[in-house]
Amino acid sequence: MKRKITLKQIAKELDVSISTVSKALRNSVEISEDTKQKVQAFAKLYNYRPNNIALSLKNRKTNTIGIIIPEIVHHFFSKVIRGVELVANKRGYNVIIGLSNESFSKEVINMEMLANGSIDGFILSISKETQQMQDYHHFNETMSQGMPIVMFDRVVSDIKCDKVIVDDFNGAKKAVEKLIQNNCKSIALITTKDYVSVGKLRTQGYIEALEDHKIMPQSSLMLKIDDQLDSEEHLDALEAEIEQLFKSNKEIDGVFAVNELYALSAMKVARKLGLDIPNDVQVIGFTDGVLSKHATPSLTTVSQHAQHMGERAADLLIDKLEREYDVEEEEFQTVIIATDLVERESTN
Repeated sequence: MKRKITLKQIAKELDVSISTVSKALRNSVEISEDTKQKVQAFAKLYNYRPNNIALSLKNRKTNTIGIIIPEIVHHFFSKVIRGVELVANKRGYNVIIGLSNESFSKEVINMEMLANGSIDGFILSISKETQQMQDYHHFNETMSQGMPIVMFDRVVSDIKCDKVIVDDFNGAKKAVEKLIQNNCKSIALITTKDYVSVGKLRTQGYIEALEDHKIMPQSSLMLKIDDQLDSEEHLDALEAEIEQLFKSNKEIDGVFAVNELYALSAMKVARKLGLDIPNDVQVIGFTDGVLSKHATPSLTTVSQHAQHMGERAADLLIDKLEREYDVEEEEFQTVIIATDLVERESTN
């Protein structure tokens, strides 16, 4: 009897990506005929059977929601999960959590595993690698077979599904305007690479706030961090990059950082260089986490209302699961969660 084989194993055996295997099995025109034949022959040899998502959805309702998140040790995502669970439990649903670890292949595998009869629909935030690759076939494939998806925070405009997003652009703009009102003249930005959607929007908010106040944005003041440094084991490298930013721009008197880690790292570096916060340099971060409240000095931040985001996402998905509708007339909505600026000691 031949052993069961998974999408991941086929990809490993043939030394191709999971995306290539998935597309080859669907006869996608993006894949060469030679590769398609190899993949399909291998899948047939080992009796590979794709997940029948539609069968699962039509034949049995699990009353369970799948959540796919990029990180588990993150205040924002933990608060979103709390919001999802509060609404789901109240409405008679359970929650299963999958972790992509910012990996495209893990995201695909998690969806494949959970969609195989375990859940009724997905709430998810896209991994950085998926955004970078811009390969969204697994989302479209899941929805085309009858399983709804609600995206939150990191979303793709091209995917037709319900979405819940933070007003990243205006949240960032308000934060930078606060620094300008506090007489900051040389405001640095610490952000992500542009392929991360939320970082890109917050960068745009920073630029527009400066331009509205007749301040010319300077590329030398914009530090775009490689996402490899967004982890505990690379904090020294992150701080080294921020230290170089300060040393190359000694006039910096304000910093806007697009997340809590970057903001707290900036404060640490500033103190190391003998700068006083907020008298010499003022700092504002994004995401009002536990560390922001308890930092010394405490950090002024943009609050994203993550729990409320989770609650809205859960309501959108469960409403869709419980509604009878004509697929051809299906409409999707994008819910925008407004932000608030929480002022603390890192600004005057």
